[in-house]
Amino acid sequence: MKRFALAGNPNSGKTTLFNALTGSNAYVGNWPGVTVEQRKGVYKKKGVEEVEIVDLPGIYSLSPYTPEEVISRNFILDEKPDCIINIVDASNLERNLYLTTQLLEMDVPVIIALNMMDIIEKRGDKIDTEAIERKLGVQVVPISASRDKGLEDLMQYAIATAHGERKGKTVLENESGEMVKGATKIYEKAGVENPMFHAVKALEKDEIELKIHEDLVKEVLNKYEDHKKPFDELSADGRYNFITKEVSIYDSASRRAQKAKLTGSDKIDKILTHRWLGLPLFFLVLLVVFALTFSEDLFFLNRWFGVEFEHASFAGTMFEGLIWTEEGINSPGVILANFVNAFNGVGDFTEDVAWGGIMVSINSWVEPLKEVPGWDWFPGFVNTIFADGVFAVIGFLPQIAVLFLFFSILEDCGYMARVAFIFDRIFRKMGLSGRALIPMIMGFGCSVPAMINTRTLNTDNERISTIRVIPFFTCGAKAEMLSAIAGVLAINFGLNAVAVSYGFYVGGMFVAVLAVILMHWTTLREKVPPFIMELPSYHFPSPKATAIHLWDKIKHYVEKAATIIVIAALLIWLFTHLSFTQGWIKEAAFEENALEAYHNSVLGQVGYVVSYIFTPVGFGAQTAEGWAYTVATLTGLVAKEVVPGTISVLASGDIEAFVQASGITLGGFFGFITFSLFTIPCFAAIGAAKGELKKGTLWKTICFWLGSGYVMGALVYVTVDYVWSLAITLPLIIGVYVLAYFYNKKKTAQERELEKAKEEIIESL
Repeated sequence: MKRFALAGNPNSGKTTLFNALTGSNAYVGNWPGVTVEQRKGVYKKKGVEEVEIVDLPGIYSLSPYTPEEVISRNFILDEKPDCIINIVDASNLERNLYLTTQLLEMDVPVIIALNMMDIIEKRGDKIDTEAIERKLGVQVVPISASRDKGLEDLMQYAIATAHGERKGKTVLENESGEMVKGATKIYEKAGVENPMFHAVKALEKDEIELKIHEDLVKEVLNKYEDHKKPFDELSADGRYNFITKEVSIYDSASRRAQKAKLTGSDKIDKILTHRWLGLPLFFLVLLVVFALTFSEDLFFLNRWFGVEFEHASFAGTMFEGLIWTEEGINSPGVILANFVNAFNGVGDFTEDVAWGGIMVSINSWVEPLKEVPGWDWFPGFVNTIFADGVFAVIGFLPQIAVLFLFFSILEDCGYMARVAFIFDRIFRKMGLSGRALIPMIMGFGCSVPAMINTRTLNTDNERISTIRVIPFFTCGAKAEMLSAIAGVLAINFGLNAVAVSYGFYVGGMFVAVLAVILMHWTTLREKVPPFIMELPSYHFPSPKATAIHLWDKIKHYVEKAATIIVIAALLIWLFTHLSFTQGWIKEAAFEENALEAYHNSVLGQVGYVVSYIFTPVGFGAQTAEGWAYTVATLTGLVAKEVVPGTISVLASGDIEAFVQASGITLGGFFGFITFSLFTIPCFAAIGAAKGELKKGTLWKTICFWLGSGYVMGALVYVTVDYVWSLAITLPLIIGVYVLAYFYNKKKTAQERELEKAKEEIIESL
């Protein structure tokens, strides 16, 4: 089977083309050793040779600056694909063809897919593809990937091209071209494959090239370095001059004239990327997305205007809880989640509904076994597998799918590229690029897709720091936990539940910023690589491409979350039924005195021992039932929505009375909430982080989550209960940041000196 590689700029329609060619035959994973997404698929067409298609990461050049560029470069050089299909956005020839001129310098068959030709035709314009073919020396095929036009011709030409051979060719002319030809001969003499490409990299003083061909690089530089302007600048100027003077002239005259005018996208960008309006508008878009996904009072219509959905024929039926509640009208995401939970038979709103769902049916089948000697444990075991395991994953799936859908649409239409552009200036000062914002914001919905989305970031350090602060953004499960516990604060301590919830949301974002700054100044220091992003024209997303994209992410979530949550739920069930002294705890013991039965279990006893560790956080040995709070935090590591459920079970349903009887202080309860919110988000998130991080880094990240949650919980505890402690803790925190600032400043100065010395050594060579 032949293997083709798809190479092109981001937003050139490369992923859309890949989905159109492979469809359900696609496989998504990670590139070996790195976390950048890898896509492979098989092109199957009747009467056409089967071809494996590899979707290379979207890149602007083969410089390389980012992991994506390194991957693309190494794949072509080392894996030797039979053909490169270079996707070029027909509406932006000048920018897209820069990568093309670099690909042409490799000894590999190349064919150009001139994409988005439907847009060109719609405008009444045309591009002389035959003339471009003559100038570049490779086949050019006009296509529209989003409309499945020209794809069969593309593959037929690509297969024919793959059966031939091709020698690298440079578009550089005059002095630059002569230098490339001379350097190429040096590499040819040494028997190096793809000699022209390596020769160009040697002239550009490429660091990777210096590592693999040090002697040849020295020979090339000794012979061709005597010129005033660095070769990488000469090369860039030469490529753009060729594209402008020799190739883009075959774009229609009306089209070239139109580029000088403001397009529709330009006019929209004057508002959406405005210096002052861009940020508020983004938060407004975000508010709409989250309202449509998670709100139980859509757009606050009930809270602000008293608007409720009522229909007499639906009153008292499942639809009353499905579409609306006393709180207001449900969002589409909540409606879908309610429907799925109703079908499964789980969820509070199904209690008074005749149609109980699958879980009710399962319970009705296994409940009689409680009366069978030796089988009283089985109904609880089955309930754990389905209600706490399988259906827990399925229950969150609708809202996560809706969130994925909205973000996919925003990304595919071109808006997310603008968001990254807006935030890049702010984030760059913290050692991140604008891309890091997207996974952070997704953390408000669910940490799992947020961590998966970090694979689009430029560097390992940027990816690590972003993954570490994602748990500080209150996800849907934490919101459920917070809403339940905020009610306790209102009843037991007289605090405003809305104010507390809002405080934790805003506080989490603030802590995330502080954490990123501290990491950037200390353990994850790096020079932020150049962030080049093409702002594509706004367009309607392809339904097919969006559906495939959505399916990939949902499948990834289910594979990660289902396995971990089901196993964790079973382990919790097991260790709450085992006792160090009593052996197996029967179900009757839980029905008689649940608190005592849980306390005697292995999990309860472990919680009792571990509770002493949480004394500095306020809910340890100093409270009468510190073990119960500890057990809740331990089960919360599995999934945050389990925390209020665990407390409710241990309190026999009366959480307020339990909190009062336990003697926990306001500071201690805040410490309990803080630790639960800011520590490990859930086992599913650990599974997602495992797929994005190396093993050693994963363990460090888990320790970071545990440590940061513990420290913040302790700080909140002592601050609330002992306000005078701020006179000690505040100067200590400021001192840490001052030391980190000067440490970073000193290291930066040392790195500049090393860089200067390195340049001097290279110059001397």
